[in-house]
Parts: sequence; structure tokens; C-alpha cells
Amino acid sequence: MTDETNDQDLTRILTGTRRIALVGASAKPDRPSYGVMRFLLNHGYDVVPVNPALAGAEIHGRKVVATLAEAAPFDMLDVFRRPSEALAPVREAIGLHAKTVWMQLGVINQKAAEEARAAGLNVVMNRCPAMEMPRLGVAGPIT
Repeated sequence: MTDETNDQDLTRILTGTRRIALVGASAKPDRPSYGVMRFLLNHGYDVVPVNPALAGAEIHGRKVVATLAEAAPFDMLDVFRRPSEALAPVREAIGLHAKTVWMQLGVINQKAAEEARAAGLNVVMNRCPAMEMPRLGVAGPIT
């Protein structure tokens, strides 16, 4: 199941986003968040890894922060968490005035999506930007 975001909106989101807070960042090369973070950095995004267990360490040369507040301001929240754990960071992103909530493949939380949409945020769910960008021919943010 994917969300209802059409290709035009996905392209607008991906080209309009500059700074991304990546919640659930991992320093383990075999984890999807590690590879997606590298992909996003390589395509010109400013990515801030968020993981309280790794705070102060570096992933791909970027300092890991413990909280979303430390990552703010950011345009997009990229969620690499279990679906049941997605609501709290989404609520925090709403309070921090993010523009978009992007829940990765397998992260489906309708309550989080509803709250984000009700607050006026773009919501992408059960998709991966590292897959959508090549499919759509998006090179990265428009500067």
C-alpha cells in the first residue's frame, strides 16, 4: 500500500525540499537508513541524522543529534521507525513547522498521516525517496 501522492506532488516535494531530518538514522552500512542518507546527501540535500543512541557521533560526516528540535529547522521529516513509533516524531515535526512528513517503505501510520495533513503538511507514506527520485527523474533540490 502506498499513499495517494501523485507524481507531480512528489516531484514538487523532492525539488522543493532542502533540509531533511532523518529519524532512525543508523551507522550500520547494512541498514536502509544508512544507504538512503548517503543517497540524499549525494543528491544535494542537507541531511541531519537523528538518533538519541548515537548523538554526537557522525554518519556520512554529519553529526548525529538526539532530537528533532536539535535538527530544526528542516523542511522534511524522513521516518525510519516502526509504524507504531511514527506518531511521536510526526507530532514533533508539526510543532517544528516542517513542510513534509515522509514515512519510508513499510512505515504506514494512518493516524500520523491524518494529523500531519490536518496541520497542512505534505504526507508521503510507504515510499522511499531513493526509489522515487530515479523513477521521476528528479536530480535533487532546486537551488
